[in-house]
Amino acid sequence: MSTTLKIVIITLLVSGSVFAQRPDREKIKVLKIAHITEKLDLSKQEAQKFWPVYNANEAAEYKLRERSNTMRKKKKPADFTESEAKTLLLEMVSLEKEKAELHSKMLNDLLKILPAKKIVALMQAERSFKHKMIEEFKERHSGEKGMHRRN
Repeated sequence: MSTTLKIVIITLLVSGSVFAQRPDREKIKVLKIAHITEKLDLSKQEAQKFWPVYNANEAAEYKLRERSNTMRKKKKPADFTESEAKTLLLEMVSLEKEKAELHSKMLNDLLKILPAKKIVALMQAERSFKHKMIEEFKERHSGEKGMHRRN
C-alpha cells in the first residue's frame, strides 16, 4: 500500500470523527486535504514544505472572500446610489486584483518547492474537488426537494 493511500485512509478515518464535531467548512477542508494528497503523491519532504504555503494561501483567500461577501451584503442593489454602486464595483475589482496577486505569489512559492507538473496536478485536483463538492451538493439537495414535494 502506497504512503499516499495510507495518508488518505487515515485522513478519512479521522474525518469520520471530525464530521460529528466540526462545522461543514472543517469537514470540507479535511476532505480537500485528502483529495489533494491523493492526487499529488507528495514526498514527505515536499509535503512538509507544500502544506504551510498552501494553507497560508487558503487562509488569505478566505479573508478576501469574507471581505467580498461583506461588501456585497451591505445593501440591496436597488438601495445603492449610483456613486455607492460605482465605489462598490471599484472595491470588487480591487479585491479581484488582490486575489490574482495572491494566486500568483502562491504559484511562485510552490515552484520553489514542487516541479511544475505537480503544480498543474494541484490545479486539476482543486477543480476536480470543487466538481465533486458541487455534485454532492446537488445530490443532497435534489433529495431534499423530493421530500418537500411529498409533504
